Amino acid sequence: MAQSVEQMVRDMYSAKSQGADVVEVRLDYIKNFQPGQDLETILRKKPLPVIIVYRSKCEGGLFEGDEHTRLEVLRLAHELGADYIDLELKVASDMIGELKKTHQTDSKIIVSCYLTGATPPKENLSHLVGSMQAAGADIIKLVSNANNITELQRIFYLLLHSQVPLIAYSVGERGLISQILSPKFGGSLVYGSIEGNLIPGLPTLDSLREAYKVERINSDTKVFGLISKPVGHSKGPILHNPTFRHVNYNGIYVPMFVDDLKEFFSVYSSPDYAGFSVGFPYKEAVVEFCDEVHPLAKSIGAVNTIVRRPSDGKLIGYNTDCEASITAIEDALKEQGYINGRTSFSSSLAGRQFVLVGAGGAGRALAFGAKSRGARIIIFDIDFERTKSLAHAVSGEAQPFKNLVHFRPETDAILANATPLGMHPNTERIPVAEETLGIYQLVFDAVYTPRKTRLLKEAEAAGAIIVSGVEMFLRQAIGQFNLFTGREAPEDFMREIVLAKF
Repeated sequence: MAQSVEQMVRDMYSAKSQGADVVEVRLDYIKNFQPGQDLETILRKKPLPVIIVYRSKCEGGLFEGDEHTRLEVLRLAHELGADYIDLELKVASDMIGELKKTHQTDSKIIVSCYLTGATPPKENLSHLVGSMQAAGADIIKLVSNANNITELQRIFYLLLHSQVPLIAYSVGERGLISQILSPKFGGSLVYGSIEGNLIPGLPTLDSLREAYKVERINSDTKVFGLISKPVGHSKGPILHNPTFRHVNYNGIYVPMFVDDLKEFFSVYSSPDYAGFSVGFPYKEAVVEFCDEVHPLAKSIGAVNTIVRRPSDGKLIGYNTDCEASITAIEDALKEQGYINGRTSFSSSLAGRQFVLVGAGGAGRALAFGAKSRGARIIIFDIDFERTKSLAHAVSGEAQPFKNLVHFRPETDAILANATPLGMHPNTERIPVAEETLGIYQLVFDAVYTPRKTRLLKEAEAAGAIIVSGVEMFLRQAIGQFNLFTGREAPEDFMREIVLAKF
């Protein structure tokens, strides 16, 4: 999408170096475009096969001239032997017949259609694809704008049943998996953005090649997804996907932006979707959509892992957050408390004051973990009814959230933040008064983007032991991997990824 031919050529080489197989060239982005000269330069210097696109403003592009001029450029691209030429459905029938008569080249014609509003029903889409095929397309391209992730199943249905090469996907954050999972359902092409040209909802070329390795995805690939809202912050794909490959497990882990749990589970019900991680804000609400819930998760009232049982397709809910968070805290106390061969303070949580901020899914896991170790729990949350409910469940103390700023902890107390405060992009917020951080012996933050939050930086500067949410994330992911695959997770390998990538 460069604005000059020179930059367009540089970007094509950049795309090749980043692992692209083919590059789409948007002629309508070039300023002062000179068709004869510029198009010839692009085709002569291209390092990869190219898809030539010249989109008018009414079709979502930038070209504002007359239609005759635009079509003349596309005719020229065909005459010059461009690898692929993208034609909109409304002009395709007349143009394709004409091009095949006048210029015998190896150019392939992509007939494209961009849909506005919600994705139509499967029947309507099938009729549309039939019309596009009848226009004489070598390849069909259908792009929708998903208002809900459940609409993507209509796209996957099309890909599975198409009799002609088909490119089909949805744009926007809710449409992301339509690109990543396209190879599983038979899609002809996966679009990715090159470095420096990021497009919302479009995966980067680097992530397609490195995190997802889409060339390895096939019809037998099991899909695991993170159910969350928002979901862009997730680091799960860069941990789970390399680990699947490391143990030769044919699985893919993708972020799923979910708006409605009931609708989601009714649509994503096939054995292809073998399991899910559950993130904010759904860890409590998702319990009712599980057919069975593990006793620990049931007592906590929160599920962060769901596995579809192969024998009957039932969804089984688990909680791997609880032990992950508490063992991370205990191990940090042990590591810091053992100095010069002797213990300088107790690593036990028994009897300690455990100050918990946040009574949602992650907070409940922490609270039940702390209770299992005999800690004295004090809970703060903006929803005081939820605070009281959790406090009652763990025999703890409920405090109004407004009291937190003036709260003075005991000297060996533990502070655990289980709220999104401090998460990217709102990284400057902390849940407690800064001057109290030096009183806590240890501060834990469930947030892991960024790895060292402002809360942890301030606590460390005040002399407290700090535990990043990255450690909890790693440990719960190890538990998830075991449940997802039925295999023992390669813990050292997963830790190496976290240290290198987070």
